[in-house]
Amino acid sequence: MLTPQSSAALAEALAAAAAHRRTIALAGHASKRLMAGPNEPAAVSITTAGLHRVLEYEPRDLTISVEAGLPWSELAGLLALNRQMVPLDPPFAASATVGGVMAANSSGPRRRLYGTARDLVIGMRFATLEGKVVQSGGMVVKNVAGLDMAKLMIGSFGTLAAITVVNFKVLPMPEAERSFLMPFDTVAGAVAARNRVLASPLQPAALDLLNPAAAAQFGGSQWLLALRAGGSAAALHRYEAELAAIAGRLAVETECPETFWPDVESFTPQFLKRYPDGAVVRVSCTLKELESAVASFPGPAVTRAASGVCYGYFEQADAASGWFAHARTHGWKAVIEFAPEARKGALDLWPSPGGDFEIMRRIKSMFDPSNLLNRGRLYRRI
Repeated sequence: MLTPQSSAALAEALAAAAAHRRTIALAGHASKRLMAGPNEPAAVSITTAGLHRVLEYEPRDLTISVEAGLPWSELAGLLALNRQMVPLDPPFAASATVGGVMAANSSGPRRRLYGTARDLVIGMRFATLEGKVVQSGGMVVKNVAGLDMAKLMIGSFGTLAAITVVNFKVLPMPEAERSFLMPFDTVAGAVAARNRVLASPLQPAALDLLNPAAAAQFGGSQWLLALRAGGSAAALHRYEAELAAIAGRLAVETECPETFWPDVESFTPQFLKRYPDGAVVRVSCTLKELESAVASFPGPAVTRAASGVCYGYFEQADAASGWFAHARTHGWKAVIEFAPEARKGALDLWPSPGGDFEIMRRIKSMFDPSNLLNRGRLYRRI
């Protein structure tokens, strides 16, 4: 296992392996090994764990530059000292690295208000198989010069190059926060309330819908619409009044907001820990389709109800594979996001990659023409 201590050293290691046509396995802390495609055996293994410095941070500028191997929890802790944040809420946050979160394009409940990594990254450095260190963007929030190659790296699972440095725009934490839970007997009732929230002046940070099987993990037994709001005391009081009208009753304020949302964010790792043979499906659909999508899962389901992203949980990976027949009939975009390593070779992880897949293959060929880097990690397609 090679552990380079700088971007240049990482680029040299990649170039040396590529020169001899040696396959390469690239990772941070490998916290998401069960995610996406298989971890194919490789001649050379490289970790970014040695790149763990904070390079530049000026709280008044609302920007920070860190190396890719910095643990995500350390980044969050440092920013919290100044009541600032990069609100991605990724699963596996306790063990993930910054580079791993970027490579997997991980996000959580607050994507509804703050977006995903592509919305919060303002610059990036990455090392190529040619031994070059490429800079994309910088430390200015409104940086639009040239091609934004950082966006190619986000979500590429290390199949194109090795992320070495990430620059973020950071945001101030809200003055105060409150979380509201609204239980419903039916999915139709929960979705109707979701629609009323979205049509109202409210701008919640998160709006998640849990089916009864998922809500049971939080002591519930019904469909649960969970809302997270931030702002001044007056703004939060308005949320309480508006939600009472929307739900037709007083929304229940969770007694443990400091643990509820972290538990939602870590729902996937906790499920996989309980069910080592299980799988997690991710579905992207329109807001109109979300009701039928979340209702289609026989087991637990957690959705980003204002973004159209649904996560379905299966205790057995084969059951997830069988569910795809239902997804195809509706035209939903779906992947088996997590599965046991031993089962990935037999599962069709990404049945319908879409019309832009050929472009993705061409980009892969440009960066890695010999297919040496993280082979198959992009859902076995790349």
